Amino acid sequence: MAAAAALDVRDYLQACLNQAGEARVILASANSQIQFLQAVHQLGGVDWSRVTLFHMDEYLGISDRHSASFARFMREQVQEKFHPQAFHFLQGDAELPLSECQRYADLLSAQPIDLCCLGIGENGHLAFNDPPVADFQDPHLVKLVKLDDLCKQQQVDEGHFPSLAVVPSFAYTLTIPALCSARKMVCIVPEKRKAAAVRATLEGPADTACPASWLRSQSQATLYLDADSASGLSER
Repeated sequence: MAAAAALDVRDYLQACLNQAGEARVILASANSQIQFLQAVHQLGGVDWSRVTLFHMDEYLGISDRHSASFARFMREQVQEKFHPQAFHFLQGDAELPLSECQRYADLLSAQPIDLCCLGIGENGHLAFNDPPVADFQDPHLVKLVKLDDLCKQQQVDEGHFPSLAVVPSFAYTLTIPALCSARKMVCIVPEKRKAAAVRATLEGPADTACPASWLRSQSQATLYLDADSASGLSER
């Protein structure tokens, strides 16, 4: 699955660079993306010096040195290996959080986004658009949200925090319209713990109870599953 998604991304970015000379990409910071990112790196064939990168979420109030920081994840997993032209990071410990939302939104909207590589949370979230705060017609590109308990528990289960009590209650997130503004979306979803969310994404109603269900309306989106994440789907 990771290799197939990496090949798709490599070929698409090559086409973007050949046509426009540069590309702008949003990446997800998650354990589910590690094998995919490694596969992209090993595959090669992309001139990353002409690619500008963004990430899609960050905890409010933590620095980029915190072990759970998504900026730190991206610096270690991507920036130090890929050496992009630029990597714009959300500043979790910004002194003026609303101004940080606007700063990042301005960067995103400066030029079109060519590619968004994302995953799906166990509660069906996209980035940190959990069911209680997801808005398919959100007027904002970046906003502050309160994380729901299922999302926070996932962060604990993945080893980013020792207990639910210390997971930050709030986070920055790119909104669903911001993610879906990309000309191409590649959604990579491994593991059996995502099977229920995958089933809700593909077979449930398209509503904010499962934010990822909105991907069904996005013709530019491709969903990559493995046998485990697809295990909850009906035969059809």
